[in-house]
Amino acid sequence: MIEKILKRDGTIQKFTPEKIASAIYKAALACGGSDLLLAQKLADEVVALANEKYKGQIPEVEQIQDLVEYVLIENGHAKTAKAYILYREQRKRTREMNALISATINMFSDYLGDKDWKIQENANTQKSINGLNNYIREIFTKNYWLHEIYPEEVRNAHVSGDVHIHDMGFFGAYCAGWDLRQLLLDGFGGVPGKVESKPAKHLRSFLGQIVNSTFTTQGETAGAQAWSSFDTYCAPFIRYDRLNYDQLKQCIQEFVFNI
Repeated sequence: MIEKILKRDGTIQKFTPEKIASAIYKAALACGGSDLLLAQKLADEVVALANEKYKGQIPEVEQIQDLVEYVLIENGHAKTAKAYILYREQRKRTREMNALISATINMFSDYLGDKDWKIQENANTQKSINGLNNYIREIFTKNYWLHEIYPEEVRNAHVSGDVHIHDMGFFGAYCAGWDLRQLLLDGFGGVPGKVESKPAKHLRSFLGQIVNSTFTTQGETAGAQAWSSFDTYCAPFIRYDRLNYDQLKQCIQEFVFNI
């Protein structure tokens, strides 16, 4: 005799056959039926079948619902079975919607209340509205990585804590290094929606191009941007503009403040 049932949330609760009869009756009402006694009789048949099939076990809710569909169809109640299937699907969508709402609330609460250690995963970011937006986006991106990119064994290892895959919140490369030579010779261009400029002729212009380029490439990677040989490629402009120490210091200060 079945006494317990495993709910979808993993909890074990008391098995109540009355709920089966109620669900069958509601499905019958949806397609013009009104026989409560017949609904009870069919529910008793479902319970008997469940006791036989899951003797000594704790069945899941879905398994009992599958038996309800089977009993309805076997007894010639195809319309009621269809209504019951539609009812199950509607309930499923409602649960998923409620789960999404709950998950959304939890995501905001975790960030605002510092409840998630992953908020501190990137030491270069500060708590802010933009940080909140990135935190929400990163959760969905991580799910895409885990369910669409990585194989199941990798996903299971990450979820279980056997390994930790860092920075899955961004769908792209982590950090990037760039060569200033191309910017020096070709200028800044080739980026849709961005103002293009020819190769710089003065230090301030060159530094401005570096700032624009850095902000553009920053959106394509999760981490830091790096420029190699910065002082080497700036040197010709310093000589050409005949900058003294104070003038050069001012240019670099403007660059640091802008970047």
